Amino acid sequence: MDRISELPDALLFEILSYLPTREVVTTMVLSKRWKYLYTFVPTLEYDHNSYPDGEDRSFSRFVYSSLLLHEAPVLQVLSFVLGQNTGSIDIGVCVRTAIKRHARHLNIEIDDTCSAETINPVILPTSLYTGCTMLVSLGLDNVVLMDSSSTVSFPSLKILGLLSVKYPNNEFVPKIFAGCPVLENLFVDRCPGDNVNLFVVRVPTLKILLLQKVLDIHADGFLIDAPCLELMGINVNTKGFCGIEHNMPKIDAASMCVTCNRTEQILSSLTSLQQLRLCLMTSKDAYPEGLAFNRLVELTLCTSEPEWLNLLMRLLKDSPKLRVLKLEQVHLREAVNPRPCWNEPTHVPSCLLSSLETFQWSQYEGREEEIKVAKFIIRNSACLKNATFYPKSTDPVEKLEMLIELSVSPRSSSICQLDFGRETPTVRDIFHDHRLMKRLRQTYQKNCDKNGFP
Repeated sequence: MDRISELPDALLFEILSYLPTREVVTTMVLSKRWKYLYTFVPTLEYDHNSYPDGEDRSFSRFVYSSLLLHEAPVLQVLSFVLGQNTGSIDIGVCVRTAIKRHARHLNIEIDDTCSAETINPVILPTSLYTGCTMLVSLGLDNVVLMDSSSTVSFPSLKILGLLSVKYPNNEFVPKIFAGCPVLENLFVDRCPGDNVNLFVVRVPTLKILLLQKVLDIHADGFLIDAPCLELMGINVNTKGFCGIEHNMPKIDAASMCVTCNRTEQILSSLTSLQQLRLCLMTSKDAYPEGLAFNRLVELTLCTSEPEWLNLLMRLLKDSPKLRVLKLEQVHLREAVNPRPCWNEPTHVPSCLLSSLETFQWSQYEGREEEIKVAKFIIRNSACLKNATFYPKSTDPVEKLEMLIELSVSPRSSSICQLDFGRETPTVRDIFHDHRLMKRLRQTYQKNCDKNGFP
């Protein structure tokens, strides 16, 4: 311990920043050298889960006393995770601390405040909108935002997370984004009854966007205007309007699970994509005729919806450089939905003749239309190197019959390897668990970690 105590203050502060605040405070008893060090550590993280049930008052006292004694002129990280029973903590004190100490990264999370059972939701003071001018990242979870006559101002904010947040009205959401002139990463997880019908994201500097919405009966939708977007994930089920204004020439990858009245105003803005994961309920009006995805090299398409087959053939026709094709049954098919009908096209898509190398099919059932589609792709793909099928059935006899059925199909490529995967992937949630969505979340978290944001 003596050797560590000889280290300079700056290095000790760095070491202490990696410890929970509760443990940092306990270092004051080590020696005179450590007695006041904790009051200058630039990271404060308070989590009510670190206190056993029934010790909410102790947690509250600890929060207030440590904030009162803390003297660091600048806080790199200030984080609060508060439970319903610790809601008596004055959230205004938390915000005032962030303002006074010029906090760079602020996180405020309240458990279950967005649920209908909540009696006393935590309302953030309007001082948050104008006083935290040094914030680089802001995370809000299960809180209520108050309306403010003043302009929202986050001049340095680059990362914003809005999880289960309730807003004053429709107009307040664009007001928030208008006050973030350098925002690059946005993560929105909407909740039922958030007081917003059309969620408008108009951010010219935005590079990464994750937008998902908990399923409910409200007919709300979204509108996105972010011409610099590079990475996007959207999982929205709505009866309302869904659209993207202007093209996105820089976008590289997107995961789209969208249920809405019309989708042509979405895909027509994404022609620069290289990687696309898609689940749509419609194909006839999915995007305008004549549109081409000339940069698309990897496509993952959901086979759960009735129109998936028509959508697949359209995308194959309009994606001349496609190298990887993956089909997967993400959602359980509804029994009332009609089975798609296969009509073999008169012309083979150019991507099959010149570029497709990998073909994978998860949750393959060996239905009539599936067999015909699989045989068509295998028979006409001149560059195909491997075709892998993951049967939905666990019956070894059924799996063998499926393999034999496909094995006798002619192959255009002499090097094509046909295989049935050893493990059958489970039905995965399109937003949370897919590889592309993991990439989106990891990129978001990487940016948070880079800036010291929890």
